[in-house]
Amino acid sequence: NWIGKSEGAEVDFAIENSSAKIRVFTTRPDTLFGATYMVLAPEHQLVSTLTSADQRTAVDGYIKTALAKSSVDRMASKDKTGAFTGSYAINPVSGERLPIWISDYVLIDYGTGAIMCVPGHDERDFDFAKTFGLPIRRVIATSLEDAGKPVEAAEPGEGMMVNSGPYNGMDWQDGKKAITKWLADKGIGQATVSYKLRDWVFSRQRYWGEPIPIIHCPHCGPVAVPDEDLPVMLPEVEKYQPTGTGESPLAAIEDWVQTTCPTCGRPGRRETNTMPQWAGSSWYFLRYIDPHNAEALCDKTKADRWMPVDLYVGGAEHAVLHLLYARFYVKFLKDIGVVSFDEPFQRLFNQGTIYYQGAKMSKSRGNVINPDDLVREYGTDALRLYELFIGPPEVATEWDDHGIDGVFRFLSRVWRLVTDNWESNWPETVTVKRATHRLIYEVTERFDSFRFNTGIAQMMAYLNTISAEGDNKADRTSLAALIKLIAPMAPHIAEELWQMTGHTGSVFESGWPVYDPALLVEETVTIVIQINGRVKDRLEMPKGISKEKAFAAAREASSESLAGKEIVKEIYVPEKIVNFVVK
Repeated sequence: NWIGKSEGAEVDFAIENSSAKIRVFTTRPDTLFGATYMVLAPEHQLVSTLTSADQRTAVDGYIKTALAKSSVDRMASKDKTGAFTGSYAINPVSGERLPIWISDYVLIDYGTGAIMCVPGHDERDFDFAKTFGLPIRRVIATSLEDAGKPVEAAEPGEGMMVNSGPYNGMDWQDGKKAITKWLADKGIGQATVSYKLRDWVFSRQRYWGEPIPIIHCPHCGPVAVPDEDLPVMLPEVEKYQPTGTGESPLAAIEDWVQTTCPTCGRPGRRETNTMPQWAGSSWYFLRYIDPHNAEALCDKTKADRWMPVDLYVGGAEHAVLHLLYARFYVKFLKDIGVVSFDEPFQRLFNQGTIYYQGAKMSKSRGNVINPDDLVREYGTDALRLYELFIGPPEVATEWDDHGIDGVFRFLSRVWRLVTDNWESNWPETVTVKRATHRLIYEVTERFDSFRFNTGIAQMMAYLNTISAEGDNKADRTSLAALIKLIAPMAPHIAEELWQMTGHTGSVFESGWPVYDPALLVEETVTIVIQINGRVKDRLEMPKGISKEKAFAAAREASSESLAGKEIVKEIYVPEKIVNFVVK
């Protein structure tokens, strides 16, 4: 995904009343008949030429807004925005006029910076078309009969071609090859491969950064600093702020810049640009493994023991910056024998942002929550637990000032349940035992899939079950399991309860609780009793009960309602419903 190799075709679209052409890259030339408009990146070189006089103000304003966003923000945005240029392109396979728009969801450095838009089969194009009222056409379907059906959402692009002229009925993969050949024969397209991979500008005009180990010699050209002279150290300076001249602050330190060419011995000058911050952060994880090694980056045996990283938690912007560069570094280090693996991270998880008062927290806006205040009032465990409970960790969530109150009450209930019941040493009951093993299963499953909020909700429901069905009594085995389950999120309370209940060692060394699958199987089911389709009662019956026994139990339970009536039909939906049709 980082490299983003895509195989497809480049296609030239003629522009109405112009000799210019727009070249697009598409992985699906078989959907050309479904293109109903085009979109250029705001930075595309043709935008100025294509913009009509009456659209100039709107286009210029949109470009200014779009260029203020990063590529990551543009790729992540779900809201589709854009501006119409006032010009039209011609679809090369159908001759249809296609309005040309600009939008920030198209990036200038991927493909050609221009796309043909097939809203019937691309989610982003569909959203854009819906926003601006542009046509949506199905060109891939499971059968020819589906060709005329309205498109309610962007559909998968696998099936047969429809609404595609002479290619109707052709399998999409065969159509992809056929249309690519047709484009090549006409001289308006060709098969090609595109990448999301971008060049990495490796130099910075700043003081802070690793010096680039190059010496510029008037006679030898750029010369690498010999290995024995590495690393090149930054000089001590009083001012390290950018100079405003476009040069690095290092350029003004002549006694550091002036040096000797290692090849010819004549005067040379050090490279004054420094490496970007990513240069150092692309291998720090290896140094953490062996931080005091003076002979090597890290001991290979230690690297094999600890790497690769099982889970990397970070923002979405890391996927196309730090992690990409770190991957390059590790592959290079493997090539030269420093490490024996070539993938540094096994799994990436992107956390969401917590908003407050409808915006990202910012001191300038004054919408910042001070965690110290919350810790003083509720404790660190309650704050940590609420942050995990507030919503799915991968999505943006709004902070609720009162939400932590509920979590604090939950922890108080856990404390009381354990302290009130431990000394009583209540015997184990089937109800509580089943509820506990169900809880262990649910929490384990949810934590493994990062659904912490629903795992906490299961614990809250468990306390309600103990209160309603267990008379607020629980045995020691169940209480110990509950302490272990809350420990990762409320470590202080869990550890204190663990010690108070007479356990030795830390709760974190006690092992995660294990559920018994047999206890997850319900022995009874709730069956609804209906008369002429109206609910009259609900009965707990043994799981797997036969139809005859279910009818008999239902007739007995509904004897008063059935008195004086003739049962003309009995309907049984296994383990769910008994319905008597009477007159």
